[in-house]
Amino acid sequence: MKREFLKGLNLEESVIDQIMSQNGVDIENTKKSFGDVDSIKQENESYKSQLAERDKDIKSLSKKVKDNDDLSSQLKDLQGKYKTDTTNLNEQLNQTKLNSALNETLTAAKVRNPKAIKGLLNMDDIKLNDKGELVGVNDQIDSLKKSDGYLFDEGQHQDYSPAGGNGSNDKNDVQTLTNIFKGE
Repeated sequence: MKREFLKGLNLEESVIDQIMSQNGVDIENTKKSFGDVDSIKQENESYKSQLAERDKDIKSLSKKVKDNDDLSSQLKDLQGKYKTDTTNLNEQLNQTKLNSALNETLTAAKVRNPKAIKGLLNMDDIKLNDKGELVGVNDQIDSLKKSDGYLFDEGQHQDYSPAGGNGSNDKNDVQTLTNIFKGE
């Protein structure tokens, strides 16, 4: 309240002094109940500054979380690729082991043409067991030896004697025929 306002009401100076005194007491009590206005302003500015800093930190964290999500996604992709590559390499290694064992078995069976024999084998039935031994191939090889023995090198048979192997009964051998043509 201002003193000029009270004078405009045509109040006596002593009444105005009493009103102003009481108003001053009320203002001081209000200041005490609310605290120092300057400290409230300063506290308000501090809160505004803290809010601004918090908003800045939240934006920074949001960006980092997004980057983290990207990194997590990349990590999951790489782990999936690693698992797929490992599976493929293990399958290739197992196939190589199977082919190597099969080649050794075919060599031991004295196969003349391993590629031809592999084409006749049912590869779905041929597997490697836990010990690294071939399973399902020996029966097939035995069956092929019976049906297509010419695919295997069994060596020379000592008892081989073709029919008529005693020589020619033809009295006209090549030299005799040659002499006849020459006119001798």
